Amino acid sequence: MSTRCAAALNAALAEALERWDETLLLGEDLADPYGGAFRITRGLSTRFPDRVLSSPISEAALFGVSAGLALRGRRPVLEIMFGDFITLGLDQVINHIAKFREMYDEQVRVPLVVRTPMGGRRGYGPTHSQCLEKLLVGIPGLTVVAGSEYHDLHRLLLAAIASDDPVFFIENKLLYSRFQQRGRDGRLGPFLWEEGDSTYPTVQLRAADRCSVSVVTWGGMAHLARQAAEQLAIEHETMIEVLILSRLAPVDLTPLLASVRRTGALVVAEEGTLTGGVGAEIVARVQHEAFSSLRGPARRVAARDAVIPAARHLEDAVLPQVEDITDACLAAAAGTEH
Repeated sequence: MSTRCAAALNAALAEALERWDETLLLGEDLADPYGGAFRITRGLSTRFPDRVLSSPISEAALFGVSAGLALRGRRPVLEIMFGDFITLGLDQVINHIAKFREMYDEQVRVPLVVRTPMGGRRGYGPTHSQCLEKLLVGIPGLTVVAGSEYHDLHRLLLAAIASDDPVFFIENKLLYSRFQQRGRDGRLGPFLWEEGDSTYPTVQLRAADRCSVSVVTWGGMAHLARQAAEQLAIEHETMIEVLILSRLAPVDLTPLLASVRRTGALVVAEEGTLTGGVGAEIVARVQHEAFSSLRGPARRVAARDAVIPAARHLEDAVLPQVEDITDACLAAAAGTEH
């Protein structure tokens, strides 16, 4: 029986608390009966009352306290209630947490995990709906992981907590109620399935043995990319490969380059805003390494460069939809030769 993504994350946190005495959970309203804004820590403060700590509303203080705990040998897992609020701690992330290991010549480590939900499509408005991964991926010393229902979330989160270096663990808000989608015997439904063997693997879904477009995505957009793959196959007889990243920084280009060399076309789909997005970096690096393999220019699908409205119909107009992915794939499939 499939496990809901929220339950997988909760089980991973429980296992970390059981396995590593130095593990602590910190954040706003984590304690029972609330269990966090999205209930991911439900039940854990009852089981581990001294190690699940609900805090005052001060993200800057939370980052500072968590960094200090990590430097003192603890393994804190910090929950920031909404990803929009990570900005309140970015000075400490950029100038302290991500730098201490190299600044002090490998004499200290910062084994800190920051869990935070990001993304829209719930009508939460401008300051509770953003995808801000692009603010994080350019920070040296920081690992950025984005979970999806196609990855083993339990294993991903445990790997992040086991790391001796700082990790941001991004969870799309719509992920929590979905069930894990894991391949078996090389297939997931109508798709061919392949998963890398790295700590933070890339999952590949292929509509056929031979495909004409590679779609790179992550997090909440993976769900839309799969829908686009089904729609393109049924309605347009266009077969695509969907590559679902789990690690955004440092990104592993190997599976992406192999896919583009097979298909000859690239589309990158993200929920964050277009300008300066993670997709821009991926496109630039793939084109640098595999330009001769591309039939035409790479395409990007992303949110409009606008504030996210609270009204759902306006929110839908700002955020990327399945049709945006299908349109980009059809254009990429018909790309002209260089």
